[in-house]
Amino acid sequence: MSLPESQLERLETSVPIDVEDPERVLGKSPTQLAIGRFRRDKLSMVAFVVVATYVIMALAAPILVKVGVIDPLKFHQNLLDVNLGSIPSGKWGGISKDHLLGVEPGTGRDVMSRLWYGITFSLTIALAASLLAIVIGTVLGIISGFSGGWVDAVVGRFVDLTLSFPQTLMLLALSATGVALSAKIMPGNQSDPFPNGFYEVLVLGLFGWPAICRLIRGQVLSIREREFVDAAKLLGASRGRLYFKEILPNLWAPVLVSFTLTMPAYISAEAALSFLGVGIHPPTPTLGNVLVDSINYSVADFTFFFFPALLIAIIVVSFNLLGDGLRDALDPKADR
Repeated sequence: MSLPESQLERLETSVPIDVEDPERVLGKSPTQLAIGRFRRDKLSMVAFVVVATYVIMALAAPILVKVGVIDPLKFHQNLLDVNLGSIPSGKWGGISKDHLLGVEPGTGRDVMSRLWYGITFSLTIALAASLLAIVIGTVLGIISGFSGGWVDAVVGRFVDLTLSFPQTLMLLALSATGVALSAKIMPGNQSDPFPNGFYEVLVLGLFGWPAICRLIRGQVLSIREREFVDAAKLLGASRGRLYFKEILPNLWAPVLVSFTLTMPAYISAEAALSFLGVGIHPPTPTLGNVLVDSINYSVADFTFFFFPALLIAIIVVSFNLLGDGLRDALDPKADR
């Protein structure tokens, strides 16, 4: 039985008979599909470039301070107008070719150098706190969701107990004791920023994991019913292997999205804690304490207030857009 001539023509035009490049017809992995969806989202790509730029700047800042390219601690009193209350001379906060973002009122320190160096401390605190919260939340979420029963009940009540403590109030109430203990763990002089930074990381991380734990638990409740988990049980896999070899690799998507959404929250938290007086104190710069210092000059020297606020806003928005883009790319059913 022969096919009609019209059907034969359609088959010849729709099915390639001779493929010069076999890779063109190969299927794509889920990772490749997710990367393709992410790259097609122009807004997410812009956010990724901005975040990558900030990370590179944070890594380069200590090196540039070491070699003397930027100096966040050097005073330039000659650039201040004493008659105006030590406000920078000239227009726009003393902006010049040597000081692209102007100088600080009262001290004359270079604003760009302090903001650039401050990115390192702010991102370090946010990164360390986010990793601590992600690790605790992921581990407890896996154990709770996979084990069920009384283990799930205990972890659930522990989550409820942690959520019952206001994070900001605990930071303020425990600041003196926490910083003192941090100083014993990481001894240094009074101007050393590490005790305060270590305390911030501990409190943010130890009070930030419950939401992640609940998210991971919900994912594990579905994953534990799949065939590969049953096969691993039949082969005699230990609990540790089931948790971290079978379950954890299937959670990288929600973990990654949670991380990119937790980072901007902790960057904002660092600025808020500096405003409340429990963050890293000057002269060590962070985005938070530079912004706090600039509030007193918001009218007299608006540019000094504008640049730190703009920098924090760009970082937070970029991380949030990056997290949204990753969530949409990793979940093809989602549509922003």
